[in-house]
Amino acid sequence: MDRLEKIIKYSKKFKVLYVEDNKEARESTKMIFDEFFKETITAVNGKDGYEKFSSEVFDLIITDINMPKENGLEMIKKIRKSNSNIPILVLSAYNKSDFFMESIKLNVDGYLLKPIDIEQLLDMIDKIIQKLKLINNAKTNLHLLNEYKEVTNKSAIISKTDPKGIITYVNEEFCKISGYRKDELIGKNHNIVRHPNTPKTTFKNMWDTIKNKKKIWKGIVRNLSKNGKSYYVDATIKPILDTNGNIIEYIASRHIITDIMNPKKQLDDAIKNSKEPIVIYIKLEDFNTLEEFYDNETIETIQDKTKIYLEKEIIKICNFDKIYQLGNGGFALIIEKSRCAINMDYLIKQLKDFQEKTNKDVIDIGNIDYDISIIISLAYQGTRRLESAKLGIKELLKTKCDFIVSNNFASIKKEQAKKNMKTILMIKKAINEHRIVSYFQPIINNKTKKIEKYESLVRLIDENGQVLSPFFFLNIAKKGKYYSQITNIVLKNSFEVLKNINTDISINLSALDIEDNFTRECIFNLLKENKKNTSRVIFELLEDENVKNFQTIKLFIYEIKKFGVKIAIDDFGAGYSNFERLLGFQPDILKIDGCLIKDITTNNYSLSVVKNIVSFAKEQNMQTVAEYIENEKIYNLVKDIGIDFSQGYYFGKPLSL
Repeated sequence: MDRLEKIIKYSKKFKVLYVEDNKEARESTKMIFDEFFKETITAVNGKDGYEKFSSEVFDLIITDINMPKENGLEMIKKIRKSNSNIPILVLSAYNKSDFFMESIKLNVDGYLLKPIDIEQLLDMIDKIIQKLKLINNAKTNLHLLNEYKEVTNKSAIISKTDPKGIITYVNEEFCKISGYRKDELIGKNHNIVRHPNTPKTTFKNMWDTIKNKKKIWKGIVRNLSKNGKSYYVDATIKPILDTNGNIIEYIASRHIITDIMNPKKQLDDAIKNSKEPIVIYIKLEDFNTLEEFYDNETIETIQDKTKIYLEKEIIKICNFDKIYQLGNGGFALIIEKSRCAINMDYLIKQLKDFQEKTNKDVIDIGNIDYDISIIISLAYQGTRRLESAKLGIKELLKTKCDFIVSNNFASIKKEQAKKNMKTILMIKKAINEHRIVSYFQPIINNKTKKIEKYESLVRLIDENGQVLSPFFFLNIAKKGKYYSQITNIVLKNSFEVLKNINTDISINLSALDIEDNFTRECIFNLLKENKKNTSRVIFELLEDENVKNFQTIKLFIYEIKKFGVKIAIDDFGAGYSNFERLLGFQPDILKIDGCLIKDITTNNYSLSVVKNIVSFAKEQNMQTVAEYIENEKIYNLVKDIGIDFSQGYYFGKPLSL
């Protein structure tokens, strides 16, 4: 099923309110909407739109802004007071920043410019679909939680502890499996049932997840009962937080899986005893989402019924012996190559056909219909084929693809590990031999064409004298202890150069840098040592989805601004998080994302977005910098738009100063 069909499959369920005062635009646009939605109700202005919203139930609102009697923004304000969740799209020819910012404050879900671009419309509809799915799943989940509350308490092993890990509650199932009475457990640590052979790393990882990261931990734990009998449980532990994000207690739910351990052992034995195994690994694509929205019992039901479905359908392809249900949404099949009646090309085709059919089906799990969606990894060559198939699943989840032939992935991973180790050793040696250096790229004032700033960029000089960009080493460095050392070298290099030039210097900082105590201390020491030059320092905050603590970053910005340091947001315009960051970080400079700049002369959408950013920046007294200025044509356009500074190869490559 292609993307358009998938979107229309869901959007055809929507009843839409479309508000537009222009009759011609309203009628022509409604014809487009009728192709996507079940029903489109029109309104001629904001007052009319709000009255219809109040009298009928809609799934989506699409509105113009500038209308008589009551404009779109006024209508949205009234709607938001009674319904904060209904998806709202703004469709307007207006791209002024005041309308743009006001609509963001009103929590609209998207902004479409007239005339409608179908691809952009599809993107927005897809986004709305995902939002509505989450809302519906949340409602279903709440209902299921209430329905299964009593059943879960009787079927699962439940316990609660205080923030120090002391048991405060256990249910009867916990007492039954452990052999201890409640009075023997309350007030004790869970060590009372810990099996001595359980690896310490299991509990170290568990505490790091639930205490430091404040996330749900899932894993298999081996325990020991009072009478000395060991048993395995599939545990889910969730930290319970107060409104300030502080942990007040932990709740753990477990299920006995002593017998369920057998499928994995059976699978390992089957592979070991096979000369040429064909290994197929199947996983529920949205399993992580299931864990967020459903209780353990529902998840188990989904997996059990998926197994039954797979057994019924996949046997038609080849005479596989059985399906191994491996937990976490995973299933495996193997067959000796000599016993497979079809060749590999045809097997792959059959598996893809089977996958396509499966992904169109639903599984009845009682109160809801589950839209099954699977990804498949196939390994039939090389060593360690099960490991290769598992790695193939990881690759699919990362790339958002659905099918992969994962032959030799285990060997490739081993080779990649060797390369990573080689890179780590190269970084270590470069640090010790002072071959981590800083290059500086000029940033030009668009009015004077003079250099007013330099961006500090890290480089590594290898043993052959070759200059390597961060692409070749920085991500690897982040996985080890050397990243903070590299950052501190760049900081010191940059401040040293600052003493010998009259321009500003812009230094990149990631959330990882700011959250690191050692790096923050280095920054403040350098600022104190160079007080007379700190007004020429700019810190560029890089896009980072893995921010652990926004409060730490906001406090850091507040403190460094006392030194006259300026803050820039890098790659602005590249994601929805940017405006949230603006509110929290209050930057002085916006560096507009290069993806918008590089095709600004040929892409009207990019041009419109950049114009809005520039208009917004001017209103907020922020400077703007355009990256990726590769030629005169781009430069002239960004200068005409009103961007303050330019950076790119047209003016100069990064060089050592």
